[in-house]
Amino acid sequence: MHTAVFRFTTDDARALYLSVCQEIGDVGDRSSVRVRLAGDDLLVLEVTATDMPALRAALNTWLRLITIAVEMREIAVPSG
Repeated sequence: MHTAVFRFTTDDARALYLSVCQEIGDVGDRSSVRVRLAGDDLLVLEVTATDMPALRAALNTWLRLITIAVEMREIAVPSG
């Protein structure tokens, strides 16, 4: 098994969590994902896979989902 853990510190952690946690049911057979909040400003993404290609594919998907959520949040709630 291979695991990668990413921690995102942001004031929007809860909004990001609510955006991406809806996708958890769409995980393939060779990987699993855990997304959780660790405090008010920390989003934790943990991806586990049976092999490196599956880990890479899952990370591409989940990091893209988080990036899109951040971009949409910036459009919906511009800073300043």
